[in-house]
Amino acid sequence: MKISKKKHLEMILENVPKHPNPKVDLEQYSTPATIAADLVWNAYGLGDINGMNILDIGCGTGIFAIASSLMGASHSLGVDIDEESIALAKITQNSISEEHDIDIANTNFIVGDINSFNSINDLLNSTDNKNIADNLISLNKFDTLIQNPPFGSQEKGSRHADRKFMEFAVESAEVIYSFHMKNTEEFVIDYYRNLGAEVTHKLVYKFPIPKIYDFHSEESRDVKVVVLRVENFDSL
Repeated sequence: MKISKKKHLEMILENVPKHPNPKVDLEQYSTPATIAADLVWNAYGLGDINGMNILDIGCGTGIFAIASSLMGASHSLGVDIDEESIALAKITQNSISEEHDIDIANTNFIVGDINSFNSINDLLNSTDNKNIADNLISLNKFDTLIQNPPFGSQEKGSRHADRKFMEFAVESAEVIYSFHMKNTEEFVIDYYRNLGAEVTHKLVYKFPIPKIYDFHSEESRDVKVVVLRVENFDSL
């Protein structure tokens, strides 16, 4: 079955569950299906999804990896430090495939901490999932990477956690779609440029933050975020 409308993609992604046990130190906020569908649909239109090898780091329950496979990715790999989220991502992949009669067996999920590695090749070389590593290690870099990293904005989270994600991304993919707080946009653009990459496109969203942690005082609030499409200089 081919997905020909963004709304259809969004409806399928509504089946991807939120983090089963959100951890404040990881700043785990699930990306809504509306935003995930819009981002992947735009990335598809720019030629960054169909037939490409996609990497989703800090993948949570796998919404971007699954969405990419639904839109024709050659292979999608989701990586997250949280074992509970990865286990749920694998279950979700199977349930979506069966319910909607779509073959997304080319989607894989592994547990991994990017803070311990410089690139996806380093991580794959160290993982026990050698069947995945053998298939992908020869890539050197993935075609496209999508990440919604911790913003480092919570006192109980890790300050500047997104910087490690940016560094890892530039070493791991030719094209990057990277979420950041809108008010940090100029800093992030400069940071990527210093890493040898350039922003080519921007998408702005109102990202809903629900009351999932004890220190939240509001039931929900919207935070303005920017998604930057970034290319390594050698890809431009």
